Amino acid sequence: MTVLAAREVLRTELPNTTTGGLWGLILAGGEGVRLRPLTRIVCGDERPKQYVTLTGSRSLLQQTLDRAGRRIPAERTVVIGAEAHAGYLAASMTGHGATVLLQSADRGTAAGVLLPVHWIRSRAPDAIVAVFPSDHLVLEEDAFMDRVAQAAAFVDEHPGRIVLLAVPATGAETEYGWIVPGPPLGHVGTAPFYAVRQFIEKPSPEVAGACLAAGASWNTFVLVGKASTLVEAGRRRLPQLHSGLERLVQAARRGARPEALRRTSAALPRANFSRDVLQDLTAMLAVTTLTDVTWCDWGSPRRVIESLERLGLRPPWLDRLTEPVGSGPAR
Repeated sequence: MTVLAAREVLRTELPNTTTGGLWGLILAGGEGVRLRPLTRIVCGDERPKQYVTLTGSRSLLQQTLDRAGRRIPAERTVVIGAEAHAGYLAASMTGHGATVLLQSADRGTAAGVLLPVHWIRSRAPDAIVAVFPSDHLVLEEDAFMDRVAQAAAFVDEHPGRIVLLAVPATGAETEYGWIVPGPPLGHVGTAPFYAVRQFIEKPSPEVAGACLAAGASWNTFVLVGKASTLVEAGRRRLPQLHSGLERLVQAARRGARPEALRRTSAALPRANFSRDVLQDLTAMLAVTTLTDVTWCDWGSPRRVIESLERLGLRPPWLDRLTEPVGSGPAR
């Protein structure tokens, strides 16, 4: 594991490579506040959910690393985390060969995606990047990663597209993004890909009901795109954040003091990648729907417990629940 603080991530003296291929970006910087009432019971402390073992013997982050590793080598895997979580990260990633980028401050999912994408592009200009949240339940992992690889092959043929992986909707959920598919764009193997007619992030109950009736799917926030295309999407929709990241790059290359780089990083505009980027760039998007994979975003105690009950899974910590835990909305 190579760990780089935010002040180091874009220095030119770091090893560079012209390798393209498929890279993995794992998002592990969140605080997991909504799941905290449950994870506190499971592990007895205040660690964020991605460092908690909810099923099996591996934390959610370790399970995500294992899943991505079925198709993506460790040397092309990047984990974006928080400096405040460095101890949990080190314990979770002992022996893993991924690069860890540490942010000094949480500036939202847009910076969480785009900072490491800038890092990857600077080292592998032709890279295709698959983005994975680290708080998902995914069964049928081979089928899941096969679809990620098919999405990468689609992006290789359509470099201006960002592919979203979706799952069939089963209810009028207001805490997910919704994807209304458009015309077909083609197949990779047996996997169909469609244009995106509309992307709606966390709609009202009425809009969610209309999306369900229209046959829309839920966004998993697993996405695949060229690093250069993701950077361009950020430039179009979030020019201030893009400029801030460019200043961070330039300052790091000039050898600016760590304190100055921390201030630059902490001053980056806060933004949400789904709402502030994807929702308004539907012409750049494509979607493929996972029909043979069990998936759940474990953003709230309610989601975790309901999905475990539905799957007939009973980890030992369930026996320690003496009363219902908070079931606030998923992230």
